[in-house]
Amino acid sequence: MPGFEAIIGQDRPIRILTTFLQNGTIPHALLFTGIEGVGKKSTAVTFAMACNCAGNNSEGKDNRTADGHSTPKRPRIINPCGNCKSCRKIESENHPDIIRLKPSGVFIKIDQIRALCLTLAMKPYEASMRVVLISGAQAMNPAASNALLKVLEEPPSGTILILVANHTSDLLPTIVSRCRHIRFNPISRKNMESELVRRHGLDPKNAMIIAAMAGGSFSRALHMYRTNWINRRNWLISELDSLSLKSINRLLAFGEQLAKNKDTLPDALELMKSWLRDLVIAKVYPEKIFHQDLTENVHQASQKMSTTVLLSKIETIQSAQNAIQAGTNLRLTIETMVLKLSRI
Repeated sequence: MPGFEAIIGQDRPIRILTTFLQNGTIPHALLFTGIEGVGKKSTAVTFAMACNCAGNNSEGKDNRTADGHSTPKRPRIINPCGNCKSCRKIESENHPDIIRLKPSGVFIKIDQIRALCLTLAMKPYEASMRVVLISGAQAMNPAASNALLKVLEEPPSGTILILVANHTSDLLPTIVSRCRHIRFNPISRKNMESELVRRHGLDPKNAMIIAAMAGGSFSRALHMYRTNWINRRNWLISELDSLSLKSINRLLAFGEQLAKNKDTLPDALELMKSWLRDLVIAKVYPEKIFHQDLTENVHQASQKMSTTVLLSKIETIQSAQNAIQAGTNLRLTIETMVLKLSRI
């Protein structure tokens, strides 16, 4: 499904964007914010397709947006067909006028923005409307941010810039003020469960578990499904509950296992915290536990530890997460965390 109907759980952003297309009042710069995996980039690509779909061609003079910038007149057709030459090129990332910019290493650097400026100084090759998609816009260093600001202050005619970032606070206020901000919300568990079952053929019970663990991110949900995360969750919980019974060598081995899987470590730590939170919540509001499929296990484990102990364990994991974000030695931090958890 190439159109906006393929974007799940983002009714408000889609409504705003389709209104722009219907009215022909497309801002020169858009800012999409929200957590990873909620459809920001997919929506940006779909919007670029809608702006250039062969079925959306119309003639007429340029319109003026509310901020006074010129944009091509747009038709009332709002969904891209997905089959025309333009749609296929954009979807396959081969369209010369759909420019995609992302961090080079850790940052988006000023040389990348300078190169973009040179491109924007030339006329589009074939697009009705040139679209610049800047992913990870929060990664712009100060020099790059200032260079982009100049582009936003004097936007090229017939060009839309779409910035994708996690939070507005990650960007210069002057950049945010020159963009039409559209906030993407975390995807609801209900929507996520439905999509996992309908599109990806998951068993409803497994879809419920993954949707609960994904934290509103559909890309995270798919990653969990593809990497058999439910089995990994069960292993992590078993290891966490038996730490006090393990020898020093086995504790260090567990810490090493966690630390060496850098890609899955953030999710592993969050999962461990969610389990401990369930043990706390089960004492007061048992119907609100996170891991509903393990209700009996939750109640049994909850009875073995006091709330004070459980909160101390959660704090220990959170301290490790903070230390990792601060750049401390990963393996040493995790091994220290595991040893502390075993002693609480």
